[in-house]
Amino acid sequence: MPWGDTTSVREKVEKALAMCRPYLQADGGDVKLIRIGEDGIVEIMFEGTCVICPMSRMTLRAGVERTILQCAPEVKRVEAVMGK
Repeated sequence: MPWGDTTSVREKVEKALAMCRPYLQADGGDVKLIRIGEDGIVEIMFEGTCVICPMSRMTLRAGVERTILQCAPEVKRVEAVMGK
């Protein structure tokens, strides 16, 4: 599948993350976009308390990924990566 304009996909993903941020920040966490692969996989990195939260996996799937997929249907999956 040709990806076309990745900038518009990036804007959609950033918009989705902006929608999630207030909920994450309310508990001392945050999320950062790392990259969008041509394979449709978005990589994000949790920050703050989200890094150590036992519920972060559920937050990833039920919150962040769901919101991104609604805003950017071109995305296939969202994966959390660890900071270096």
